[in-house]
Amino acid sequence: MANFNRRSFMKASMATAALGVAAACSQQGVKPTGAAPAAKGKSVMGLVVPAMAEVRVGLIGVGERGVGYISHFSQIEGARITAICDTDPQTLQRARGLFDKMAKPQPAYFGDSPDSYHQLLARQDVDIVVIATPWALHHPMAKAAMLAGKHAFVEVPMALELEQMWDLVDTAEATQRNCMMLENVCYGRDELMVLNMVRQGLFGELLHGEAAYIHELRWQIKEIERKTGSWRTFEEARQNGNLYPTHGLGPVAQYMGINRGDRFDFLNSVSSPAIGRAEYAKREFPADHPRNQIKYTCGDINTSIIKTVQGRTIMLQHDTTTPRPYSRHNLIQGTNGVFAGFPNRIALETGGRGGSYHEWDMDMTPWYQQYDHPLWQRMGREAERNGGHGGMDFLMCWRLIYCLRNAEPLDQDVYDGAAWSAVLPLSVASVADRGNSRDFPDFTRGLWQKTKPLGIVGG
Repeated sequence: MANFNRRSFMKASMATAALGVAAACSQQGVKPTGAAPAAKGKSVMGLVVPAMAEVRVGLIGVGERGVGYISHFSQIEGARITAICDTDPQTLQRARGLFDKMAKPQPAYFGDSPDSYHQLLARQDVDIVVIATPWALHHPMAKAAMLAGKHAFVEVPMALELEQMWDLVDTAEATQRNCMMLENVCYGRDELMVLNMVRQGLFGELLHGEAAYIHELRWQIKEIERKTGSWRTFEEARQNGNLYPTHGLGPVAQYMGINRGDRFDFLNSVSSPAIGRAEYAKREFPADHPRNQIKYTCGDINTSIIKTVQGRTIMLQHDTTTPRPYSRHNLIQGTNGVFAGFPNRIALETGGRGGSYHEWDMDMTPWYQQYDHPLWQRMGREAERNGGHGGMDFLMCWRLIYCLRNAEPLDQDVYDGAAWSAVLPLSVASVADRGNSRDFPDFTRGLWQKTKPLGIVGG
């Protein structure tokens, strides 16, 4: 929703900001117990819903991120977009043009007011709702979708505060509806291949992972009236921590079987000074420009260390400010060796191609040939042809439609989305308390101990 500007942002995020401040203040010097509240319904771990002959899709937000879903779902057999909601008339007009270009039937359109998405949710021809709106709207829209009987698919992060994450878990369990965070990176070719390697024991017992979102986005400050920067800029002023943890963390969490045999235990987080965005604004705008009146409080680089219950460690970084190449790290270290991304490389003690583990093997061609994930073997060419971050966006959409049409559990569930997104508020609280540890809630209420890790599904 491209016109979610400063005024809209401040209004929508006021409550969550208050919750964040209260949580940080209440936890100063105190290590929370992480005790789970009483369940309000049946667990949705491994939830299977009746097979759908056709999956009717409603899209809320078809701006910078959501527009891709129009193309992806329109190309997937068994999926049909029936309704779209966005409060920006230009964005809705662009959507209409895309359906005309594809020669597809036009869906119903909504967007006269910020509450128009409730009209979409009331429709009987919507089975799932894809939410690609500003972060502060993810929680209320996903909850409303489930309460309306729809399955919710939410862009990252799933929510901004722990209370909101628990609320989505409780709502999913009470309604028996899926609430999946759309972590597309879990469907990248490299991440799927490494998952396959891990499941085959190539790296031995896992010890450590590294994940990141290092993506220079200062230029978004120039997006004033619409697009991502019109609202994301103010998140950089609202709190100090890891504001966008899940792209790098999601795949590493799946490698380690988080919520499925292991879980996040606690986190320590520190941030560098917040300098880069203020300097960029000073360089790019007149001194009296509103962008130079903002106090950018989020440290340019945040580093968090996560410890799991099984003793593994994860180093997680966030940096959308400094001038350096894009990276998600994507490193997994085991007792037999290591894989690292950006650029891809591997080193093994046994099972390699005759090289020494003191040197990186940079030639990934034979590794792809041996370990490409069956999903990528089946759909990789189609995914690349349809695009979306190298095909991962399309493959994610294809996979969730496949699961819904074939009565199979989804690859990610509400517990994953909550655990991965929890880094945001926990890192904010830790940074505010000199990096002291913060416990992760057990969103599964103990079921992680008897749930099998995500397997390698066939092609």
